[in-house]
Amino acid sequence: MTRVAAVDCGTNSIRLLIADVHAAETEGATPRLTDVVREMRVVRLGQGVDATGEFAQEALDRTFAATREYAGLIRQHGAGKIRFVATSATRDARNRQIFIDGIRELLGVEPEVITGDEEAALSFAGASSVLPSRGQDPVLVVDLGGGSTEFVLGNADGVLAARSVDIGCVRMTERHLRNDPPTAEQIAAAEADVDAAISEAARTVPLDRATVVVGVAGSVTTITAHALHLPEYSPAAIHGIELPLATLRQACTELLEMTRADRAALPYMHPGRVDVIGAGGLVWRRVLERLADVTGGAVTTAVTSEHDILDGIALSIS
Repeated sequence: MTRVAAVDCGTNSIRLLIADVHAAETEGATPRLTDVVREMRVVRLGQGVDATGEFAQEALDRTFAATREYAGLIRQHGAGKIRFVATSATRDARNRQIFIDGIRELLGVEPEVITGDEEAALSFAGASSVLPSRGQDPVLVVDLGGGSTEFVLGNADGVLAARSVDIGCVRMTERHLRNDPPTAEQIAAAEADVDAAISEAARTVPLDRATVVVGVAGSVTTITAHALHLPEYSPAAIHGIELPLATLRQACTELLEMTRADRAALPYMHPGRVDVIGAGGLVWRRVLERLADVTGGAVTTAVTSEHDILDGIALSIS
């Protein structure tokens, strides 16, 4: 058994998983993770990056503060190996070296700015590690983040095709959805961006081959909580649930059309997602509509996973 610490630093949140990794019980099986600590802080590292191409100082300060807290937890729990992964916002920022130097000083490890393809592979590994095996049937994992969304088609043998595109809840909110609630014109402009990005992903990933769709990351899990009308956010109630596409699309539409105050009043809504979940709903709705179309109606449901790239990072350092 090995104790590891994985950090996923995205556009909206920074997350920590300290876990014990248990060796695979049979040849070819995936190692098993036992959570010790799982934490999330919304730091909005990608604040303004889509418009300026640079990290804002206040966003760096928030991220460094969370990382300092995580460093203390890692020491406290004795993790022997650490991997820090940064994704979309850091790929885009010209001044990323300030971020890299700061993280190295705080954690004592070199933060990795991974490519979209690497992000996709880690997301698939994390999601598939805790879901029932579908054998050779192609599973599509969609990781809807703050700055980018990854489309990953894979099966029991691993990743078959993957593509990362620059659509996410923070990016679409800052670029288009500025009113409260957004106007029809703003929604149409955002949908045009999302549709173009899905078409771009489809040139690499054969979406029509998907037999099962799995959605991961905070936007998708929050949309699922809304679809289930949960009295509070409950990972146990959300993880592994399979819902009709129509139910999920309706939940997306409701969140998109709500005012900020109405979203903030929802009992399962994290305060750091209130202003961007509408855009998350817009992206997820368009993805589900496209999948229903390209599969000829064969895909009628989607599965939500609470396990994603963070678990994939932990497994990668075991």
